Amino acid sequence: MSGEDAAPGEAEAGDAAGPRPLRTDLAPVVDAVREADAAAFVAVGDRFDDDLRYLTRFSGPDRPYALVVVPDEPVGRAVLCAPALFREQAEREFVAPARDAAADPTEHADTGFHDGVSREVRTESVGDHAGERAAAVVDDLVDGASAAAEGDGPTVLAPASIPHDAAVYLERAGNDLASTDAVAGARAQKTPPEADRLRRVQRAAVAGMARAEAVLAESAVVGAGEDEREADERSGDDRRPPLRWADEPLTTERLRREVNQVLAARGVRDAGNTVIGAGPSAADLHYVGDDPIRPGETVLLDISPRGPDGYYGDVTRTFVVDGDGGWERRAYVAVEAAREAALDEVEPGVPAKTVHGEAAAELAAYGFDPNAGEGEAGFTHGTGHGVGVSLHEGPSLSGAGELRPGHVMTVEPGVYDPEIGGVRLEDLILVTDDGYEILAEYPFGIVPEKRPDAR
Repeated sequence: MSGEDAAPGEAEAGDAAGPRPLRTDLAPVVDAVREADAAAFVAVGDRFDDDLRYLTRFSGPDRPYALVVVPDEPVGRAVLCAPALFREQAEREFVAPARDAAADPTEHADTGFHDGVSREVRTESVGDHAGERAAAVVDDLVDGASAAAEGDGPTVLAPASIPHDAAVYLERAGNDLASTDAVAGARAQKTPPEADRLRRVQRAAVAGMARAEAVLAESAVVGAGEDEREADERSGDDRRPPLRWADEPLTTERLRREVNQVLAARGVRDAGNTVIGAGPSAADLHYVGDDPIRPGETVLLDISPRGPDGYYGDVTRTFVVDGDGGWERRAYVAVEAAREAALDEVEPGVPAKTVHGEAAAELAAYGFDPNAGEGEAGFTHGTGHGVGVSLHEGPSLSGAGELRPGHVMTVEPGVYDPEIGGVRLEDLILVTDDGYEILAEYPFGIVPEKRPDAR
């Protein structure tokens, strides 16, 4: 079964062997160095630095290390300054995949990976600061004659997020630092292997959604007992009693645990990103607390797991058990229409803001404020954001620029009322040469159902 045809949560043929190791094309970094008439590119961080993880595919350690890239013939040279205890891992994750691709380009032709950048790992001076080690590598690799003018130090490009102490070491060594957005630009346009990673984790995300929907569909609506009614009268809370599932009251935390079990079984981590709100907390965009789930109130589920290669999924659906067709029904219809209006605009060359504008206009047509501020009733966020090795990265559908093939982003209009709840519908899409692909389909419907692939 092809990636496009696989059902939510279903494994693809060949998954037992696992996908090929990821390799990042460093040619755009080399090009940025040349275009800026600079001498080198330096990135410093640890395994939690998404730029560095993307550039190196090196998944450890939790203390700083550095990458240095310099122009060379025919394309460039890259040196990873790793701690000595991580040398074998660095060789395996940073060097070997690119070397294998270069050795057999025919086998790897489908990846489009031919950057020609030679890679090596250095572990000397491991007691020095990562910025100091990077400065030493720049000094070793860069010809002093490459300086822009006699007496000037070489210009070194770095991401704007480079740690301050690393920047100080590089500048003390005589380098002039300049910021570059080359990494952000490269990250925004996914390669086919990256898109495959995103499909895989997104399928796990929708499998988790199917489990949550099934639990809601199986939940029972119960009447309040005399003691509960008296307690509600004293507290002024006239909401209905919580749903019951598996003989206990259903809460957002119980539902979250059911989702996270499915994610773990499919080899991805919830990463603390299983957001579930019910009633008023459904208007909180990042709610991870514990609320009772009551009939007639919106239940908003936003599931964003992280896969083994660091790529995220992101899917949101909203349900109501035993609703009365009031605010929540009107909001759901409006958000569905806004989602369709946004998707109708998605194709290469379209300004990103156009997609957001169409979604906002559709919500306004249904009577919802399209420019609501935080804590106000209406549409309070952008229509979508890029997803990759960060849950939120470029491009933004509220930002500048045009959509390009390879962009992977969410489309997630929503409306909220802090006193009632919230409705949001979100899918993850890949911009293609002639439109878009939804990376993992999941059905719509405000009334929860038990789907065939739910546990």
